Order: sequence, then C-alpha cells, then structure tokens
Amino acid sequence: MKILITGTAGFIGFHLVNKLVQLDGIEVVGLDIINDYYDLRVKYGRLDNAGIELQYIKHNTFVQSKRYPNYRFIKLNLTDQKNLKLLFEQEKFDVVVNLAAKAGVRYSITNPYAYLESNIMGFYNILEASRHNMIKHLVYASSSSVYGWNESLPFSTSDNVDHPISLYAASKKSNELLAHAYSALYQLPTTGLRFFTVYGPWGRPDMALFLFAEAILQDKPIKVFNNGKMKRDFTYIDDIVEGIKRVIFHPAKPNPEWNALSPDPGSSKAPYKLYNIGNSSPVLLMDFINSIEKALGKEAIKELLPLQPGDVPASHADVSDLVKNLDYKPNTSIQEGINSFIKWYRDFYKV
Repeated sequence: MKILITGTAGFIGFHLVNKLVQLDGIEVVGLDIINDYYDLRVKYGRLDNAGIELQYIKHNTFVQSKRYPNYRFIKLNLTDQKNLKLLFEQEKFDVVVNLAAKAGVRYSITNPYAYLESNIMGFYNILEASRHNMIKHLVYASSSSVYGWNESLPFSTSDNVDHPISLYAASKKSNELLAHAYSALYQLPTTGLRFFTVYGPWGRPDMALFLFAEAILQDKPIKVFNNGKMKRDFTYIDDIVEGIKRVIFHPAKPNPEWNALSPDPGSSKAPYKLYNIGNSSPVLLMDFINSIEKALGKEAIKELLPLQPGDVPASHADVSDLVKNLDYKPNTSIQEGINSFIKWYRDFYKV
C-alpha cells in the first residue's frame, strides 16, 4: 500500500509518518510546503528526525529518508495544481491522508485569505486529484472547532454544525461538505477526523502547552483566557495517530440505515464518515496549567483575561463511533502527556 500524507513537516503528520513506516508493506510519501507560520526550527527538526536531509530539500523534488527506506518527502504546495496532478498520476497512491492546512483559530481572524487558499483551494485540489486517480480512501483532518456555538456536550458527529465562530472552523466545515459532495458524485470514500486539542512532543509553538511552558521557564506571565474557566478535551498525539492509523485501514462505506427524512450529519448513503478523536475527558484549563507547573517544578505567573473571539468555553468529544467501529478510545492521562512534552521541550531547546 502506498500512502500520501500531506503536512508531514507539521505536528500530526510527522508523528503519523513515524507510525506508518513501522508497518510491513507500507510505502509513505510525505508532502509539505514548509511555510513560516511558526518556528521553522521545529518544522525542520521534525523532518530531520524522520531522516530527511535538509540540504536536499527543494521545490517539487523527492528526498529519500536516510532513516526509513519506505519513506520519501517532497516539498510541494497543495495550491500548485499542475504539479500535484502530476504527482498523483506518477505515484499511483492507494490512500491519501490530508493533514496539510493553515491551523489556529485566532490567526484565521487576522489573516483570512491564507485559510481560504490553503484549507479550501488546497483541499479542493486534493479531492480532484483523488477522484481522477481512483484513490481507495481519502482521510482528512477536520477539527472540533466546527461545533462552534453548540453547547450540547459531549459533541457528537450527529450534531448540527452550521454555526462556526471562526474562519478556521468554517474552512474545516467546508472541507466536510466538499468531501461529501465528492463521495456522493464519484463514490470516493472519504473520512473526516475532528481532532480535539492535540498536544505532545514536537507540538505547535502557537498552542497553549508550548506557550505556557516557554513563559513559565522564562518567568513571564501566561495568558489565561476566560479567567481559567475553559474546559478542553486535550488529546495526546500518540492517541490521535493510533486513531488515524485505524481509520486508514477502514475506508468509509455507505450507511445502510441513513434516513433522508432524519439525516445523520456524521454519515451518509454515500461512502462518507466523520469521527471525533478526543480523550473524552475534558480538563479545566487551571488543572491543565497545574499539571504543567508540576512537570516543570515551577509556578506560573497568571494573567487572567476574558474569552477571546473565536474561542468556545468548553469542548468534549463523543467518541462512541470510534469505539464501536474501530474498537478504540484515546486514554493517555494529562499528566503523562504533559510530562512527555516537557521532557522533549527541555531536550529540543536545551533548557
């Protein structure tokens, strides 16, 4: 099986590569544009860790991993329709996992065009290439942010998600809609994964855990939004990757019980499926901070602030479909996951 993973200089994509290359009979091609949205040292560090020699990286050129014989990397933008089309035609992928996207709720408010270009046009190009090249399964990253103003907890894929409150969330909702259209029109099996607040080693520097650890170590105040009363369904990276792996080998199928008079948004009579991947155990933001303080052996200076535009006060994943269909439920504890991140952080930044 040959698998294309987009976004492999990113947090989740990097970890997924390291998981899949351990499996017999799997050939992996990684793709990323390597933009400067955040600290490039982290992105290049991930690629280097996966055996990609940085001096050989250039646009639209394969680099063979020196660590994994079944892994190659190519620098390419999903908006480069011509070269993406050629890549699909030449490589003849079996499965595509699209993790490449502009991430982050707050940045989407100040730079909306980048999200429309990457998350919508880039995803459209993936869909077109997939249907023209008979891809057996397209797996793509959605987000828990699509639940928007929904206050019915836990969030279920059967819930209506027509009220996103950030452009990032809207772009992910549009991915789900586009995927359904392609599943219905071309019988392309598509599975969307709504990730819930992913954290762990090699994480994104713009996310709370990274920002908090950095500030605490530098004796700087941390910004605690909603006065610390937010709850998040923090999900450890290894749990996310295990969920993706299981989904890859279970292509979406039509739901024979789907009823057009009472439609389930999480499935379809087309080969289309949505899953939540979350720990299903929400943690109060203050408790999350306490776990970081414990791992660092140092207390944070806290700056209490109101809820920010685009943020929701709570998230909680209903993962019953994941358990029923894939016999899987994430379960890494917060303290265990934070300890792993702090160990990596100290090592990477020599703190």
